[in-house]
Amino acid sequence: MHYVIIGGDAAGMSAAMEIVRNDSGARITTLEKGHIYSYGQCGLPYVVGKQVASSTDVIARSVEMFRSKYGIDAKTGYEVTQVDPKNKTVSGDILQTRDKFILNYDRLLIATGATPVIPEWDGSHLLGIHTIKTIPNTEAIIADLENVQQVTIIGGGYIGLEMAENFESIGKKVRIIQRANQLAGIFDEDVACLIHEHAKAKGVEVILNEEVQSFSGDTRVRKVITDKGSYPTDLVLVAVGVKPTTDFLEGTGIQMHLNGAIIVNEYLETNVENIYAAGDCATHFHRIKQLNDYIPLGTTANKQGRLAGLNMIGQTYEFKGIVGTSIMKFFDLVLAKTGLSEKETEQLGISYDIHVQEATDIAGYYPGKETMHMKLIYRKDDQLLLGGQIIGGNGVDKRIDVLATALFHRMTFSELLDLDLAYAPPFNGVWDPLQQMAKRNTTKK
Repeated sequence: MHYVIIGGDAAGMSAAMEIVRNDSGARITTLEKGHIYSYGQCGLPYVVGKQVASSTDVIARSVEMFRSKYGIDAKTGYEVTQVDPKNKTVSGDILQTRDKFILNYDRLLIATGATPVIPEWDGSHLLGIHTIKTIPNTEAIIADLENVQQVTIIGGGYIGLEMAENFESIGKKVRIIQRANQLAGIFDEDVACLIHEHAKAKGVEVILNEEVQSFSGDTRVRKVITDKGSYPTDLVLVAVGVKPTTDFLEGTGIQMHLNGAIIVNEYLETNVENIYAAGDCATHFHRIKQLNDYIPLGTTANKQGRLAGLNMIGQTYEFKGIVGTSIMKFFDLVLAKTGLSEKETEQLGISYDIHVQEATDIAGYYPGKETMHMKLIYRKDDQLLLGGQIIGGNGVDKRIDVLATALFHRMTFSELLDLDLAYAPPFNGVWDPLQQMAKRNTTKK
């Protein structure tokens, strides 16, 4: 059995390793357009900020290790341009030699990830305009920073905020331009205002409700021009989102989501026999929405890839879906969300209530306590938990994971009171903040 995997990062190599572990006779070929396998993209902002010493530190396994230790035919510089499901082949270009290649497969996994979006702005060819998704992207930014004082980030999502912190930490002036009316669009507006306040307190210039139109400069970018003004800059980071890397699948008959993600079932199968997909190029079933969604995260890519590999060798495992959990550090704040926001709940037509509360991460009398701003959303008729957003310092990560687990198991707001959570004054209050919210909500009723 010949397994071909397109993509050498999280989803692709998680699948490859499961095949290696569970099918000793498998022949595995992986095709990667770049030259680096299996690296932690989420760590790249911290390489720029010098909190991680080198880009090589985020590489989990080298290409050579996959080849010599695990027997995988791990190819680099192989760009797939066509998949032929009828003849069960993949073909494309060997980038270094410009030769063509064609390979037969018995089962194929598409794990091509996603590509940063750069709108067709005038001047986007100028030097000094960057994206960050790969190790070469990261090294290009670092090499370009020597004479940079003012950085302009276009886009106020997770990558934009993480990069703002890391640019600031190495002494750069940072500006964020966001076309929407808030940063961190996955949060509700009443929560996002805390992020705005913190950004300004840290010296980050925040410009909302402006849309970039072009860049100007001779050979290097010198100004960002929006629909309302122009801003001098020495370097630009474009972080307006990503799109699934699936254009090469045109004509295959593989069903796609409206955004170009490959639609997969619970076994990571596409609608075309013997073709699977996983990670940032595929859809992610959302357990709360009960719909295919697209929330590209490394955690999901690794899970989907692992299960795709097992299903490809005939072991039947379902991908149980996501609840939309994410977390990030923004200077001194931790920003976390799981499940639905109010905006998403309204879009789905669900009747809901919210409960908002501030709480401390540990016992109120114990030194070193930090405040968390917490917002829970639940269905009005039966109190089924729908989502939560937490912003604060220490302890946010613990509570968002408890809440994500509760969402996964379809718990109600009041059932949080039944959880047996750890307590000692240095770690928690006798009632965890989530339980405090449930207790007060139940009393209020």
